[in-house]
Amino acid sequence: MTRAIRDAYGEALVKYGRDNPDVVVLDADVSSSTKSRLFQEACPERFYNVGIAEANMTAMAAGFAAVGKIPFVNTFAAFISSLGLIAARSFASYSGLGIKLIGAYGGLSDSFDGPSHHSIDDIAIMRLLPNLKVYVASDEVQTDWLVRQAIEDRSPVYIRLSRDAMPAIYQPSADFSEGKGQIIRQGSDITIIACGLMVSQALAAARMLSDQGIDAAVIDMFCVKPLDKALILKSAAQSSAMITAEEHSVIGGLGSAVAETLCEAGLQIPVGFVGLADCHAECGPYEKLLQKYGLDAQAIVTKAHQLIDT
Repeated sequence: MTRAIRDAYGEALVKYGRDNPDVVVLDADVSSSTKSRLFQEACPERFYNVGIAEANMTAMAAGFAAVGKIPFVNTFAAFISSLGLIAARSFASYSGLGIKLIGAYGGLSDSFDGPSHHSIDDIAIMRLLPNLKVYVASDEVQTDWLVRQAIEDRSPVYIRLSRDAMPAIYQPSADFSEGKGQIIRQGSDITIIACGLMVSQALAAARMLSDQGIDAAVIDMFCVKPLDKALILKSAAQSSAMITAEEHSVIGGLGSAVAETLCEAGLQIPVGFVGLADCHAECGPYEKLLQKYGLDAQAIVTKAHQLIDT
């Protein structure tokens, strides 16, 4: 049974931060939701609940980073990429301070708290900021690595996490690298590049396509910035079509980053984008929301046929 990604994050924060005196954790009064509360219980002297003041929290983190600390800033992804954006732009991006911006409840995973809590544009916003690295966790093993990597790398980073559990993709021994996508399924007909929850959906879609005689490769592009352009171009050269899949708007996120890479290289290949259309999402059970807005395996299969059959 897989753990919720937020639980995996909170446990990793304690695991790697407890014995590192430089790690400090800030939260905007949602520590029970983000699970930064686990660090508060383990290291109360290095935990700061700043209240519902996301901009101030991010600015406080800049102060910590300026004196050599490793600050983890926690709130919902929709708010760290909006209310916390001015400070993130000034201090993490422009000044290069090593702030760790943790966007909890990514995508539609905060399914019942209202459309204002959905983060459908955070990847686009954060990847636009110079000097900021952007990651999207795909399962609990990768979440554990992302926390450890954020502590070891003194650069400013944004890590998007889901509220829910995700299907297990990696073994605990899996090895990840900054700026390198993970090939998790080989295929010769079409390549599916996904991140976050959509990686498991892409794997499910690849199995469905295999039953229909279509051989699909699947790449986990968990590091959206810096992007593994070499892997994208290599995969494009070996495929007849390419699909990107993300729990995010089709505008400005992973799909846009892949398309930019292909255009820059002058490669002509059919590309399809699976994600939210130019719209906001309503509230409801998480799985039903994913189905309604085309964020599931069937949507990927449908897109694959649109590309291959034309």
